[in-house]
Order: sequence, then C-alpha cells, then structure tokens
Amino acid sequence: MRPSILLYDWDNTLIDGWAGITAALNAVFAAFGRPAWTVEDTKNRVRVSLRDSFPAMFGDQWEHARDIFYDTLTDSHLDHVAPMPGVPDVLRAGSGWPQGVVSNKAGAFLRREVVHLGWSGFFGPVIGAGDATADKPDPAPILMALARFGCPPDSSVWYMGDTALDMQAARAAGVTAVLIGNADHDGGVEHAAPDIHFPSAHALGARLRDLA
Repeated sequence: MRPSILLYDWDNTLIDGWAGITAALNAVFAAFGRPAWTVEDTKNRVRVSLRDSFPAMFGDQWEHARDIFYDTLTDSHLDHVAPMPGVPDVLRAGSGWPQGVVSNKAGAFLRREVVHLGWSGFFGPVIGAGDATADKPDPAPILMALARFGCPPDSSVWYMGDTALDMQAARAAGVTAVLIGNADHDGGVEHAAPDIHFPSAHALGARLRDLA
C-alpha cells in the first residue's frame, strides 16, 4: 500500500550517533564508579528515553546523572553524527510525501542534529524525548507528529525504526510498523514483528522511488 505520511526514528535508523551517546554515558559511569560501555554495548542496551531509564539506573541521583550526560553530549554530539548508509537517498525518494521524525533522543539535541546535517527541508515535525507527554513506546510522540500534520493515525502512515520498541510504538499509535535493517542488536526481525520489513535503507529508498 502506498503510504500517506513517512515518520522515522532517528538513531540507528537515519543516523549513526552512537559514539557520541556512548561517550556521554561513559562520562556518567565514570562519575558513578561504574564500568564503561563500548559502542556495541550502547546499541544493545539503549532503547527507552533518558527520563524513563535513568531513574532505574541511578535512583535518587538520576538528575545529577542526567546533567552529566547532557553536559557531555552538548560538547561533542555533533562531532559524531553521520547518515546511515543509503539514508540521503531515502529522504530524497521520500520527499514527495510529508516526512517527520519521532525519536527518543532529547528534542533539543535531535533538532540540532537535523540542522547540522542540512536536513531541515526534508521534515515537518521533529519530535524528541520530552516533547510529548510520554516517550516511545508510548504512542504520544507519534500522535503529536500526526497532529502537527493535521492527520489522524491510520495504517497509511508508516513509522520506520530499527528496534522492537519502535514497532511497539507504531502499533500502539495505530500506524504501520516498518522495520529498517534486521534488528540484529535487538533480537532479530521475528522479535520485532514488523508489518513491513526492509533489510536496508537502500531497499527502502528503492521502494519509495517505485511508489513515487
């Protein structure tokens, strides 16, 4: 089915920013005397937003941990942002549709990265963690993006991501769950259980060109 709106997750779907996230996490872990993570650890473990994960990780000191994380990320995150392979072609191929971003990265950082990459012209709403009443897997941020388009949620809306959590958020919002990649870092395709699966951004771009 031809989509009506294209919504994308950000990290590991459109961009590779894991090195910056890992550096910020490791600054927090160093302050708390915890072992450092590799980039692969971060890919395997980071799913929900900071406001959902840090209270469980750091208890009543989570706000102090949050401040260390964001101070470190502010200094370095743009140095580590790069498009995932095939993504510029996807965005060009998708430019005939309304496009937006819904991410669990904090909204202010997310929007700086969009501007840094020169991608502002591709997107309408760019919704990050903290912008809606709750973060993914809650449907609130996807519904916020659709409200800004003035469109209701339905199966013609594609929400595209790389994890089972993204697919869960899409289903909760009543839109089509589209997996990009094989979710090797998140239990595989079967665990993610998407409605539509593209093994790579290159495959998605080819499909969008066909549909256009």
